[in-house]
This record gives sequence, C-alpha cells and structure tokens, in this order.
Amino acid sequence: MRRPILPPLAPLLLASLLPGTALAAQDAASSEKKEQEEEAPPEVPPAIKAMLDAAMRAGDEAAVNAIAKYAKAGDRPSAELVQRAAGNWRDERREAAQRRLREARFLDLVKGRAELGGYINTGNSETVGLTGVLDLKRDGFLWRQKLRLQADYQESLGRTAQERYIAAYDLNYKVEDRAYIYGAAMFESDRFAGFNQRYSLSAGAGYTALDNGGLRLDVELGPAFRHTDLTDDTVESQLAARGKLDFDWRLSPTITFSQDAAAYLQSSNSTITGKTALRAKLFGPFSAQMSYAVNYESMPPLGRKTTDTTSRASLLVDF
Repeated sequence: MRRPILPPLAPLLLASLLPGTALAAQDAASSEKKEQEEEAPPEVPPAIKAMLDAAMRAGDEAAVNAIAKYAKAGDRPSAELVQRAAGNWRDERREAAQRRLREARFLDLVKGRAELGGYINTGNSETVGLTGVLDLKRDGFLWRQKLRLQADYQESLGRTAQERYIAAYDLNYKVEDRAYIYGAAMFESDRFAGFNQRYSLSAGAGYTALDNGGLRLDVELGPAFRHTDLTDDTVESQLAARGKLDFDWRLSPTITFSQDAAAYLQSSNSTITGKTALRAKLFGPFSAQMSYAVNYESMPPLGRKTTDTTSRASLLVDF
C-alpha cells in the first residue's frame, strides 16, 4: 500500500502559519498583562507610607496634613490614597477625642499652670517685686471653663509699694467646632491704679479664627457691666463694650509665643490691657517665661498715671 504524498506546498504553508500563531499568542499575553497593570490599584510608596504612619503614631496633625499636601509632588497616582488615609485618621481621632470628653469625669479634664516670678514695674510705682499666677482650665465636650488668680505684691521699707489682685472666671458653651458663647466675670483690686475694687460682668460671642495645630486665635466680643469703687470714695457703674483677643503661636516643639489683649470701652474710664510672652519648655512640667504687660486707664483718678507696664521673668509649672 502506498502512503499518500503531501503536496509540495503543504510544508511551506505550515511553516508560515506556525510563527504567526506564536506571535499572535505573544501579543495576546502582552496585551492581557498590560491591561492587568493598568487595572491594578496604585499603592503608596514605602517612603511616604513610613512618614505618614510615623506622624499618625505621634499624633502630629500638622505633619499628617503636610505629608498629605505634598504627596502629589512625590507620587501623584497615590496622592488620593494618602489624602483618604489622612482624612480617615483625622475623623477617627476627632471621634475618639469626643468620646473621651463625653465619658470623662469632672477632674479628669482639669489642667493647671502655676507661675512664680519677679518683675520690674514702671508707672504709678517704681518697684521690684514678686508675682504669682494660677491658671486652671477644663475643656469638656460642650463646656469650657477657665479660672485665673493673680497677685502682685511689693513691700519696701515697711511700706506697701505695689498691691494688685485679680480673679477671673470664663465660661464657654461650644455652639460648633469654632464658634462659642461666653460669659465672663472678673474682680480686680489695685489702689495704686486708683480703685479699691472693680467688678466686671460680660456675655457675648466668641470665635476661633485660627486653629491649625501651631497657631490658635480666639476672638470675643460682647456687652459688659462694670462697677468700680475708686480710691477717691466715688463709685462708677456703667455699661461697656468688651473685646478680647488670645493668640498663641508654637514656634517650635519647645518655644511658644503668645499675645493676649482685652478692652473695656465706656464713656467715663476705658481700660485696655495687653500681655506679650515668650515661653520656653525646660524639662518635664517646667517652663521659663519672659513677659511684658501693659495696663491703660483712659481717665484715672486725679494724680494717677494712665499707663502701667510690668516686665516679668517667671518659672512655670504645668500640672
């Protein structure tokens, strides 16, 4: 039996088809691999992820915001992932903080600072003396309370040369994250400024204009009532307008600059006070502070100067 003989062109046709088939299969595999690469979700580069994780563990919101902001320049495809991770971290941190505030006992949220230092006074008295300040603060879920006690006293050659006492209490109700309603009460005694006692009551609106970790600015404005017993045996009781500004700027992890100012404006005697301070953390709860305070009375009693200034060098203890 004779075997069939293939046509002469068959081997050539087979040879031409096989390479084409191999190339088609290779192109299909390459196309499939490319599609898989295009469909694969972007990943955060290890270096950016390591920095973001470290900032989150440290609780440094300013650093987290900076990393999320500049992630676009470092790796644009993963920038959205970084933004989402930072947003989720901020939301979880805010929720955890609110939960702690709601569940905390009263004394758990009380923080304090004691200040003891010396000062040089110019104006109605030229003295060198001591000053003591106690600040207490409780920042709750809806209510924020502040209490400040201050005493400046100097005695020279058996005679009192400086005697000033202040007690102030502020109560804030948080309407939202930045806006609040305040009530304020203050007692002052400074016979060298021309009054034995002065009581001030005020209520109004407050707003946190800046709050980004390193900067904070609180502004308050509202009506007030003041009752003053002057050293010349006269009494003043008047309505006034009150404004207050508290500014804090953290220049570095250990250095903070602050500027506080308050004004009571009324027809008879207006009062403007301001304090500029630079605080440096030493170790543990201890800090050192240099400050300069100005107290202005527009219409003091006869024989009194309008402006007193006080320069202080103090040691602070946080508790």
